[in-house]
Amino acid sequence: MARRIDGRAQARALRDRVANGVARLGEVHGPVPGLAVVLLGEDPASRVYVRRKGEQAREVGIRSFEHCLPADTPQAELLSLIDALNRDPGVHGLLVQLPLPDHIDEAAVIAALDPAKDVDGFHPLNVGALAGGGEGLVPCTPLGCIELLKGHLGDLTGKHAVVLGRSRIVGRPLASLLLREDCTVTVAHSRTPDPAKVCRQGDILVAAVGQPGLVQGDWVKAGATVIDVGITRLGDGEDTRLVGDVDAACVGRVAGALTPVPGGVGPMTIACLLHNTLVAACRQHGLPVPT
Repeated sequence: MARRIDGRAQARALRDRVANGVARLGEVHGPVPGLAVVLLGEDPASRVYVRRKGEQAREVGIRSFEHCLPADTPQAELLSLIDALNRDPGVHGLLVQLPLPDHIDEAAVIAALDPAKDVDGFHPLNVGALAGGGEGLVPCTPLGCIELLKGHLGDLTGKHAVVLGRSRIVGRPLASLLLREDCTVTVAHSRTPDPAKVCRQGDILVAAVGQPGLVQGDWVKAGATVIDVGITRLGDGEDTRLVGDVDAACVGRVAGALTPVPGGVGPMTIACLLHNTLVAACRQHGLPVPT
């Protein structure tokens, strides 16, 4: 059976490093990193996610500012709040929780963020910096995937990595990060003929399409490292369960290592958000990032 890659354990280790960095930053230089999260509406999953971000931020010494607005908040009011948070020197990291209500232009909201505070890494300037090999803030889920891969495999140089999915949030930025690690990268998607054949070529396979159980055992190269980004809640009421894009039971008999759902990529995403907030605070004050 495939080795289980423990995302919770790696996330704890990363949060510990962030906490040490925040403490050293405060002792030597004074600024305490601040993270502001803006949420529109009453979506239960989003509220839980925002609450967890705030709790974990406070645990590592980062100040947390949560702005919960009604779902019918006008776009102009949201943009005004973003402008105020952009100018607030106590806020070093800023994100607007997605998805947004239908009447809000998501692209306009993302473009309104100060790129230096865009800890989700979605602003066009950060997207361009990542694609062009520059210095910017990197999307949290792809960064978490890289941390999990390096934690298990060490040096990724020369590995053939297949990314299943081309979303702007995961697939595309992850492909850029894998190229930075000197991998050979293939991106497969909904228009790829015979995606199973493509996926079987990967020493590394990352599934990020949001289709429960899509990846079966015959999609995976023997001994490959599989990162399952997908997470879907199946069932109703109390009889619900979280599943990924990978059929863990059959893939686990072929792969060398596999992230579980839950407990794999999810915890690393929030830990990387905290890391990004520390990085943003250091850069805004012209200070080295603690290691």
